[in-house]
Amino acid sequence: MQTLEPLLVTRGLLGAASGGIAAASLGLLGNMYEGEERSQALGYATSTLTITGIAFPLLGGWVGSINWQFAFCLYGLSLPLALLAPLMLREKQQIKASGKTKDFSNKLSTVLGHPRTLLLLLTLCLASISMYAVVIYAPLYLKATIGAGAVLNGVVLASRAVGAAAISAFGAKWLEKTLGAAQSTAMGFGLMALTLMTIPLLHQLSWIVLTAVFFGVGFGIVLPTLYGTLANLAPSDLRSSVLAAGTGAGFLGQFLSPILLGPVLSYGGLEGVFYAAAIISLVTGLLLFAPTR
Repeated sequence: MQTLEPLLVTRGLLGAASGGIAAASLGLLGNMYEGEERSQALGYATSTLTITGIAFPLLGGWVGSINWQFAFCLYGLSLPLALLAPLMLREKQQIKASGKTKDFSNKLSTVLGHPRTLLLLLTLCLASISMYAVVIYAPLYLKATIGAGAVLNGVVLASRAVGAAAISAFGAKWLEKTLGAAQSTAMGFGLMALTLMTIPLLHQLSWIVLTAVFFGVGFGIVLPTLYGTLANLAPSDLRSSVLAAGTGAGFLGQFLSPILLGPVLSYGGLEGVFYAAAIISLVTGLLLFAPTR
């Protein structure tokens, strides 16, 4: 326990720092742009977050294969970024008066407590649960079924990132304009569910990689559309805080994914995990059409 407790504390602090950075970044982008430009900027941001969220562990695994301690040295890359951030980033608005702070808190509570906002936050959390079911359990399944090693698993994970990044940056906004936010997001969840259900049926690398790309496409449709809808619900002075709540909901989903799906793994095996994640995706897509006042 003497070595475990400091590790848990440092991991918690690391998660708080990375979550705060992601939330602040989306909040700044939400305030810097309006309308379609904001949606496009959020698409670029979420695609970048998706790529780095998958690429960084792969890079850490490669460096850690040389020496496990070297993997932690990668976090040193944040030091020059920390020095550049104050020079490159500027907040658009600041709350200066204490009286305004109280009013700000009341307005924020009202927005976050709105049924539509709560529904979007729940949707972001469930989307993250489904996404990290693949990140956590797909490498285990591929190793057990086709003997996939670290390199092959890295290729499959990278395929998901490529699909998510491409559609987030170039296709999600077009689909939202063409179909509507709820319909395009539901289509993304449906694509995620379909690919999750096919994972236990595939044993050829080409089909596995293709399925991984389409799963990434589904997630890449879902994430920027949800963040864009969340930003549109918030007044300009609350947008950063509301987007930060969305980011927090996503990180909560990451945390809950192994907790909720762990018992499924014990009773239904790895196949059961993917079917359960597919059900979560389908139900989440249907939730978007739930009536809210």
